[in-house]
Amino acid sequence: MYTYQTETRIRYGETDQMGYCYYGNYALFLEVGRVEALRNLGITYKSLENTEILLPVLELNIKYFKPAFYDDLITIKTTIAAMPNVKIFFDYEIYNEKKELLTKASTTLVFVSKPTMRPTKCPENLIEKLKPYFD
Repeated sequence: MYTYQTETRIRYGETDQMGYCYYGNYALFLEVGRVEALRNLGITYKSLENTEILLPVLELNIKYFKPAFYDDLITIKTTIAAMPNVKIFFDYEIYNEKKELLTKASTTLVFVSKPTMRPTKCPENLIEKLKPYFD
């Protein structure tokens, strides 16, 4: 299992009239989590796109427990619990500075060949980077 954590701060423009972080912004936080988790492995979305691999989201599930507020520093914990094949599954937990669980979520993404726009297998370089976490 591979896990990575990153932080971001809730900006004023991400809040609603009640002062809560607007629920729709959480999908963006999940993207930050998975992009940074892959970057930590040495794989960037740009490098995938340069090899003509796209990674669209197939499914998003999210459950909100507590709100985040303006200027909160949140931690996004991103986990890859299974080796990818044609799909890659990410699990997330978002915490506030008090270490309170705010949100749990999961996404399923599909590796797609840009020339054919058809599903394809996970790139071998990503498999190699993940192997040590699953041995």
